[in-house]
Amino acid sequence: QVQLVESGGGLAQPGGSLRLSCVASGSIVRLHAMGWYRQAPGKQRELVARIIKDGRTNYGNSSEGRFTISRDDAKNTVYLQMNSLKPEDTAVYYCNAVIIVGSSYSYWGQGTQVTVSS
Repeated sequence: QVQLVESGGGLAQPGGSLRLSCVASGSIVRLHAMGWYRQAPGKQRELVARIIKDGRTNYGNSSEGRFTISRDDAKNTVYLQMNSLKPEDTAVYYCNAVIIVGSSYSYWGQGTQVTVSS
């Protein structure tokens, strides 16, 4: 069992920045990857960024080079730095974690709202 708690969402101006945080707790010894996904009303959930245990990263098309994912293993925390925000970035952002114990298991946080508006 893994628990994920997101924070850092809120209101930002177009062109502004936000940093999201996700703290993992529970059975995280076999943590394989953590990432951020987002979902706006009426749209599919999509990948924003993902970081693998070995340090490799993957970014969704929506990041457009504006976002950076990082982690602090000592704090069991993953971050998403979002710069040059656009109104279309408005969505609920969800933290995801994958644990591998023979097979893989996926866990989700409750989400944090990001709103980009002038």
